[in-house]
Amino acid sequence: MHIQNLAILKGLVSVAWADGRLAEEETEVLEALLQAFEATPSEAHEIRLFAREPKKLSDVPLHDLSADGRRLLLQHAVLLSFVDGEQQEEERKLIDDLCAVLRIPGVESKGLVAAAEQRAKSLLQLL
Repeated sequence: MHIQNLAILKGLVSVAWADGRLAEEETEVLEALLQAFEATPSEAHEIRLFAREPKKLSDVPLHDLSADGRRLLLQHAVLLSFVDGEQQEEERKLIDDLCAVLRIPGVESKGLVAAAEQRAKSLLQLL
C-alpha cells in the first residue's frame, strides 16, 4: 500500500474516534478501505493496532499526503462521519479542524465538505 493511503487511513481513524467511540460501522468502512487500498497483512495489522485507542489529528502523518491526498482524506472523513447514521457535533468540529490542518483554502474546503455531506446523506437514504 502506498504511504499516502496509510496516512489517509490513519486520518480516518482520528475522525472515527472524534465522538469518543469507534462504531462498528466505522470499523467496517476502515476494513473495506484496507481491502480497496490492497493493504498487506502487516499494514492491516498496523492500522488495526493504531485504531485500538482514540487518536487525534496530531497522531496522523499529514506530511505524507499530497495535495490530492489531502482532499481525498477530507472527503472520506466527511463520509465516515455520517456512516453511523448521523454526524455528531464532535465530528463536525474535527472536520473543521481537519480543513485547517490540511491547509485546504476556505472556499475550496467548504465546497468539498458540502458535496461530501450531500453524497453521504443520499447514501444514508439507501440504507
